[in-house]
Amino acid sequence: MEIQQARYFLALCDSLNFTRAALACGVAQPSLTKAIQRLEDELGGPLFRRERALSHLTDLGRIMRPHLEALVQADEMARLEARHWRQLDRAPVRLGLMCTIGPARLIPFLRGLRRDAPSLDLTIKDAPGRDLVRLLMEGELDVAFIGLPSLPERCDQHVLYRERFTVAFCTGHRFEAMDVVPLRELNTEDYLNRLNCEYPDYFSALGIPDPSADARVCYATEREDWIQAMILSGMGCAIMPEFLPILPGIATRIVVEPEIVRDIKLVTVAGRRFSPALKCFVDMARRHAWGRAG
Repeated sequence: MEIQQARYFLALCDSLNFTRAALACGVAQPSLTKAIQRLEDELGGPLFRRERALSHLTDLGRIMRPHLEALVQADEMARLEARHWRQLDRAPVRLGLMCTIGPARLIPFLRGLRRDAPSLDLTIKDAPGRDLVRLLMEGELDVAFIGLPSLPERCDQHVLYRERFTVAFCTGHRFEAMDVVPLRELNTEDYLNRLNCEYPDYFSALGIPDPSADARVCYATEREDWIQAMILSGMGCAIMPEFLPILPGIATRIVVEPEIVRDIKLVTVAGRRFSPALKCFVDMARRHAWGRAG
């Protein structure tokens, strides 16, 4: 069954006249008549009784009418949604955001995105970097912001900005008197460790020793809010990216010797076709003035 046959059928239902129905559809009457006959052959019975200049729906025609109306309506809705999609009237984009990337640098970008592309419907998925890469490859995400040192070959990547790693501690800690903190200084400190944390893998990829390896790890948790609450209470210190939001009262210093930095990258899958909405998002992200750490 072709959608045009359904349209001819409904036009004929409205006019009950083959000549007027053909005129309404912009086709020759023989073409409309043949289309209706093919539809009747496919459905297994006559849809109209032809009585001189006037036609009437058969029982089969009355049964089929709501189904063919639904078919035409669904086709029109599909075309409308596709037009909205092309014109960015309704434009979904699924963004993956690495869970250790703070909003400080993203909020100005998202504000500009809302201003310049108000119809873009952005959904943000927060997850560890490895999970985001997997979701990208599986097509569950359109684009991701990731801060891993290396990515699969299928990933196209564009560096947005760079951030340094810091050590976070409570007010009054000895680190407060330092302008920067050498990494080795953490060896004598109580350390708060994140379970399933990607930092050790990141440091290893850069050839840098894991700060928690020689420090006194006194607590470990998966929750960032607990890590920061314990820092605030003086229970230990922890490594943090420069732009991760921190609770008031927590102080930070840049880690040096070595200085540890990471690139936050916009990541897509190479060769995968962009929707108009995704192209708009990627272009705006590439043009945005992300600034520089420090």
